[in-house]
Amino acid sequence: MSADTANRMDLDPDYNAELADMVAAMNVSANRLTPPNGQRTTPHRLSLSDRKMSLQERSSYANGFTPRIARRPTIESKRVSISDGDDCVQLNQYKLKTEIGKGSYGVVKLAHNEDDDQYYAMKLVSKKKLIKQFGFPRRHPSRDSSGSQENLLKHSGLLDRVYQEVAILKKLDHLNVVKLVEVLDDPAEDNLHMVFELVPKGPVMEVPTDSPLTEEMAHFYFRDVILGIEYLHYQKIIHRDIKPSNLLLGDDGHIKIADFGVSNVFEGNDALLTNSAGTPAFMAPETLTDQDLRFSGKALDIWAMGVTLFCFIFGRCPFHDEYILGLHDKIRNMAVEFPDKPVISEGLKELITRMLDKVPETRITLPEIKLHPWVTVDGTDPLPLEEEHCTVVEVTEEEVQNSVKLVPSLSAVILVKSMLRKRSFSNPFECPSRRQGRSMSAPGGLTLDMSLFRPLSRGSNSNGSKEGELENLIEDETFS
Repeated sequence: MSADTANRMDLDPDYNAELADMVAAMNVSANRLTPPNGQRTTPHRLSLSDRKMSLQERSSYANGFTPRIARRPTIESKRVSISDGDDCVQLNQYKLKTEIGKGSYGVVKLAHNEDDDQYYAMKLVSKKKLIKQFGFPRRHPSRDSSGSQENLLKHSGLLDRVYQEVAILKKLDHLNVVKLVEVLDDPAEDNLHMVFELVPKGPVMEVPTDSPLTEEMAHFYFRDVILGIEYLHYQKIIHRDIKPSNLLLGDDGHIKIADFGVSNVFEGNDALLTNSAGTPAFMAPETLTDQDLRFSGKALDIWAMGVTLFCFIFGRCPFHDEYILGLHDKIRNMAVEFPDKPVISEGLKELITRMLDKVPETRITLPEIKLHPWVTVDGTDPLPLEEEHCTVVEVTEEEVQNSVKLVPSLSAVILVKSMLRKRSFSNPFECPSRRQGRSMSAPGGLTLDMSLFRPLSRGSNSNGSKEGELENLIEDETFS
């Protein structure tokens, strides 16, 4: 920044007033909603009003539940903020509250959205652990990488798969699938923030338990699982971690499938996978081998559904061992054994046995499960056809690019906010006696990165407006 510009800001009251008006105008424009598809138009897709109501939904409405409406479009914005409060962390419009869940590579926190006064479940996922455990090949640009457009384009190819999956999950709309509302990501931090609709009743059951479900309740919930998995497979998504703790009970009494942390998106008729992922006790035997084989993704979900159904009835997994190698050996070689109590129907035993077939090629398929006598009550209560509750999700290239919100580093946000508050682009943390190093007045002993104070003229627009300079500063620090 030139000396003339700095002197003008300090001495010219008209300039300060103009800057204040400019910031106010930017705040107004930032709150405007941008259509998810921008100016693009997409072919008409079937909506809830265009298709037949599923038998499941008819039953829900008959019992007095409010008809479900299509989900709201996702609002995209790259202007976000993060700050520490007295009793919580504020991330954009979300106030993070108490921890309500925990996984192997992340935690789930209760989050209050101040814009709509609603509560959500925000999952904080460790990207490093996700890459290490499940082989995701993509990563965000490192903190050391330049924020130039050239580097962003260089790294964008590595993020394509993650962006594609997030974009699809944000558009999934089914009675039996938890909705992903928003994703926020800081390239310089390990955590990826995923905002889901809150399902306050939590998992349908905990395993192990001394109070398993009755066969009647297991039948009701398992039909929900079938429809949810059929919808995901229709959208070419393999869940890979179906288990009771990932089946949440909604206020309408129906199951909602959650946790897509290890899911796979595939092309064609089925996914051909080579790596193992998920919870050990729910893994299929074909994944527990040293041989370099490809296996069916759909068959993996069917196996996990079989283990889940066994847990519904007996309160524990069919295969368990104190040691992981012993568990793997039992899954590969031991036949499923049914306890004497509770007494269950032969139809249920036959269905579980076919779902836990060690050979994936002969394992029962999802269409066959839908027609099984135990599921349909001998044909008297059939499930809806696939076309009655599944509508294909279309994702544009622009939606993939905008699938993740970028959260700037805390130091950059503090810097920009301080500049705007003081209406000055001079260093807000600079001490007269110290031009570099650790700031004595920055919050928390913040170590300053002097590269933040680069000349504004580099990003100014063609007409030299100060609004363009300020916007470019904020955008540059978002990507730094």
